[in-house]
Amino acid sequence: MGVEDSEPTPGASVGPPSSERSRRRRPAKASRAAQYWMIVSSPDNYRKSRELGFTVQGIKSRHRRRVEQMRPGDRLLYYVTGRTSFTASVTLTSPMFEDHTPLWRSSRRDESYPWRVRIRPDRVLEEEQWVPARELAYRMDYVRKWPPEYWTLAFQGHLHQLSQKDFGLVEDELQRSLKAASAAP
Repeated sequence: MGVEDSEPTPGASVGPPSSERSRRRRPAKASRAAQYWMIVSSPDNYRKSRELGFTVQGIKSRHRRRVEQMRPGDRLLYYVTGRTSFTASVTLTSPMFEDHTPLWRSSRRDESYPWRVRIRPDRVLEEEQWVPARELAYRMDYVRKWPPEYWTLAFQGHLHQLSQKDFGLVEDELQRSLKAASAAP
């Protein structure tokens, strides 16, 4: 009987030599793909974010669970109520943190927008460049959940998760608006 035909010694490991096993490591966790968000903001609160140089964004207290899902690299669109327009896109640069410094306003006295994320601006339009949501809403998958005559219901609330496709559609329009403005005499 040759070495290949012999029975393993009790207690000996069966399988590839340990040097081969050490090369077979579990794959590292894949980094999570970016998520895409839309914040619905009043004109005053949008102005405040802009005054802060789009360096930080506060989220209402009732949205803690959603904000906990946000990670650096996620993208955020701004939609301004009253003007029904898209105004800017930013990238998150930090995970959520808590801060109760009053910066943004709410009709609720106890609302301090405590869940905050650091951000950096990507595309920021001047007010006359804002993109009317009416022009894009019918093309967004997210808005199709509502009957066409009630499309504005998609933009109620404070924080919404969007698909990459919908985010890209809006961001492309923001970019077009920026280019059009820079080409104007």
